[in-house]
Amino acid sequence: MKKVTENVISFEEHPLVAHKITKLRDINTGSKEFGEIITELTILMGYEALSDLKTKMIEVEAPLTTMESLVLDETFTIIPILRAGLGMVEGLKTLLPTARVGHVGLYRDQETLEPVTYYYKMPENVEGCPAIIVDPALATGGSIDATIDYLKKDGFEKIKVMSIFTSDVGATRLLEHHPDVQIYTAQYIPGGLNEDGFIVTAAGDIGDRINGTFGYRNAKPAKP
Repeated sequence: MKKVTENVISFEEHPLVAHKITKLRDINTGSKEFGEIITELTILMGYEALSDLKTKMIEVEAPLTTMESLVLDETFTIIPILRAGLGMVEGLKTLLPTARVGHVGLYRDQETLEPVTYYYKMPENVEGCPAIIVDPALATGGSIDATIDYLKKDGFEKIKVMSIFTSDVGATRLLEHHPDVQIYTAQYIPGGLNEDGFIVTAAGDIGDRINGTFGYRNAKPAKP
């Protein structure tokens, strides 16, 4: 784990993370394995991203004595950006099955590269609740930027972002607008995006690869 900036934490130096990132990039990795790796990476990052959850002491009866021990004193809301973000929900739910899930649907306007919202649904009573936005690729940052605006209006606090691939372009935009947000990523990628607003060295369209709706084996490589 390393701090790229005060608000950006990358796990790319961990050998397990680096290995799994390479498997995601490989066009020969099928959709089943691809989705499993996304879940595994989310669990690895989630361990650190959730390290500041509030706890409290309760009394429990252990096999040999009665004692006080820590339990969680707050939950959090997982907010996947449809549809690729759904692939990261299982990993966080594995860590805390009682976590709530909201959903945000956005698509990128191909002309402006800006997000257009078509769906927004959150749990009730979210004021003061920690939120973790999950989206495997933080490229231009537009979708997550817009999502954070919505969440703050709803009263969410301690908003964090988890992505597999994060571009310098997207992270810079996000933190200019929301300097209070923390970003956790498996791979931080410096440099620009291609003309279509994609991270060239990432894993293609992650939503397609998770769902098996597009194959890259016979596709032409993206323009640098």
